[in-house]
Amino acid sequence: MTGRLIRKKKDNSDSPSNTTKVKKIAIVGLPNTGKSQVFNNLTGEYTLVANYPLTTVEMKRTRCEIGGEPYEVIDTPGLHCLYIHSEEELIVRDMIFKELPDIIIQCIDANQLKQSLTLTADLLELGIPMVISLNAIDETARKGVWIDSDGLSRLLGVPVVESITVNGLGTRELKGAISKARRGKWSLRYGKIIGNGISAIESELPADASFKRKIAVLLLLDDPFLADYLRAEYGEEKVAQLKKEVNRVRRQFRGNVGRVLNNKRSRWVDDIAENTTRKQKITSGEFSKTFGRLSRHPVFGLPILAFFLVTTYLLVTHVAGYLDVKLSALLLDPTIEFVERLFGAEDGSIRSQFWYDFLVGHYGILTLGLFNAIVTILPILSVFFLMFGFLEDIGYIPNLCVLTKRVFSRIGLTGKSVMPLVLGFGCKTMATLTTSGLRSRKEKFIAVYLIAFAIPCSAQMGIDMAIFGRIGIKAFMIGYGALALIELCAGLALNKIIKEEERSDFMQELPAIRFPRPKAIVTKTYYRLYWFLKEAIPIFIIAAAALFLFDKTGILDLTKTLMSPIVEGWLGLPRDIVDVLLLAAARHEAAAGLTLRMVDAGELNYVQCIVTVVITTMFVPCFANVVAMCKQMGVKTGVAMAVAINMSSFILAGILNWILIFTIGRWVL
Repeated sequence: MTGRLIRKKKDNSDSPSNTTKVKKIAIVGLPNTGKSQVFNNLTGEYTLVANYPLTTVEMKRTRCEIGGEPYEVIDTPGLHCLYIHSEEELIVRDMIFKELPDIIIQCIDANQLKQSLTLTADLLELGIPMVISLNAIDETARKGVWIDSDGLSRLLGVPVVESITVNGLGTRELKGAISKARRGKWSLRYGKIIGNGISAIESELPADASFKRKIAVLLLLDDPFLADYLRAEYGEEKVAQLKKEVNRVRRQFRGNVGRVLNNKRSRWVDDIAENTTRKQKITSGEFSKTFGRLSRHPVFGLPILAFFLVTTYLLVTHVAGYLDVKLSALLLDPTIEFVERLFGAEDGSIRSQFWYDFLVGHYGILTLGLFNAIVTILPILSVFFLMFGFLEDIGYIPNLCVLTKRVFSRIGLTGKSVMPLVLGFGCKTMATLTTSGLRSRKEKFIAVYLIAFAIPCSAQMGIDMAIFGRIGIKAFMIGYGALALIELCAGLALNKIIKEEERSDFMQELPAIRFPRPKAIVTKTYYRLYWFLKEAIPIFIIAAAALFLFDKTGILDLTKTLMSPIVEGWLGLPRDIVDVLLLAAARHEAAAGLTLRMVDAGELNYVQCIVTVVITTMFVPCFANVVAMCKQMGVKTGVAMAVAINMSSFILAGILNWILIFTIGRWVL
């Protein structure tokens, strides 16, 4: 599930009767600097936040009032500087250049002051009124680092608000500072020759062009995406004139223009940081550093990963199982009894079998639909999302990326492709969208395919753990071991088949290991469950009604008969597993929930349980994921991937079935 917004009320600020101009506030900053949390605090709405980069992959907007004035607040993906390195950053810069926000709020993590000031230099050069939200000042204080926010404000010429965004501290001050936003001081000079060259390039730009100076500087830096923007705005002829002028300026300067520009900016950043930062020699925070280092260590990292997996497995198996029983007694059993009384006759028979079956029968819209989501799946996801939120907020996910990077590098994945694959265990659709930053098409193809193939999303993984919890942890190890092996083999095959291209370097931003706030984890879990119920319940009910209709008309029986040679003969599964496969096409959680019911009813043996989990994990990527695949790779390639994945799932699950029968089947069947 991607980060979505819960809109509280309709905004009428753009209605004909309201002539007040709605100003735009763009929230920008490096990845993982608290942008989404500031967005939440300012607007009162909610979008997912976590302690790792790439949590926000698309811009989010909402209307709200701040200080009695209407604003449109825009949350953006991470941005390192206005010289673009990825498509996510390009989206942010294009928004700034085309929409001309009235105010920019730059979020700066106090732990990354110098890195953030590079972006500050770019933003100041735009001349847009700014406010800086200086976040995580509590962490720097514990480390013995003090940042003079008043001095930083004087040097930059813009308001600087200290904040601890996860606690909401500083939000009131930030709202007050928005009305005081102003253009900052621009004291950086590049020298006479380059300065004159920048002015000459500016003069070639149309009179109505915005940010002329910044565009001129980016042209001198040979920004890879700027020509496309200028071509779309002003035409090919103007771009040719600009290139000619840029080349003339470069010829006038003896040295490397780009190196001089970057060196000047680096010195400016160093001076600002040095004049506003004080440090003490203390030893606090050693546990955070040690735990992070051990988490990504090739030897010690594996036991830590195993600990988190086993802990999650035990919580899902026992705590969620307990909640399942309680909810069944509270909701499901009384509902079935009520329907039986409603349609029952005095002799114990059912007066209206059709309506009884429609409501609480094998394919009932209440039993297979509504209560499958609420009673069976909701307790599992509640426990799993709490644990997953904990791992997100302590900052474990990026360290896991570094740990698994050695394995991924063997299958043609390096650099920025590591994070999307790991994020696939959270939401496959969001993870697929994050591959837009991969320059190599080969690397993007492999990453998109593997995310959709044998990686379970968080919702399905939680339910799968509950399924395996019914038959033992060995089944969990066999099932997910098989999926890991299949994923690696698929990656190796794709790496060999697809033509080699230039790979990206491995660069992973590692956030500080932080003790999470329970309230933040509970809030995030609440919204994830809310989004799940909002999306899933209608689909669950419609899917149950469709199966009921197919059953009554004989279509379902015919489908089971036609698929029997594959399902029963090749996969070794009962005919009713066709119900699971059909539900998987609608929603993987629904299929996993039905599988869990079949396990509880004793309809699946040990081997069949493992094979069912494996094939439903690989079978039919969800519709949103297929759309994301088509968006990243093109419609033809995306659809071809989905077809190949479905064919592979039947072939590989059948092979796994026969391997298990001939190895462990004699002891467990």
